[in-house]
Amino acid sequence: MTPTRELAHQLIDRLPDTQLSGLVQFLETIVDPATAALRNAPLDDEPDTEEEKLAVTEARDWLRNNGGKGIPHAEAMTC
Repeated sequence: MTPTRELAHQLIDRLPDTQLSGLVQFLETIVDPATAALRNAPLDDEPDTEEEKLAVTEARDWLRNNGGKGIPHAEAMTC
């Protein structure tokens, strides 16, 4: 282990539990910024259009009429 990594571990070990979650979020942002961005992204709050509502209704009807079974991925990819 490098001296810098060892020092980081020692400092983390000295932190009170109440500060660990903030540190973890900070480290996640550095190590994996895409995941951090997704975690902090706002929810999609746009209202559904009538076209989208109709498509969802049709999909649910189709699924219900086909015994609750969807199309296998491999089969869907051949369409």
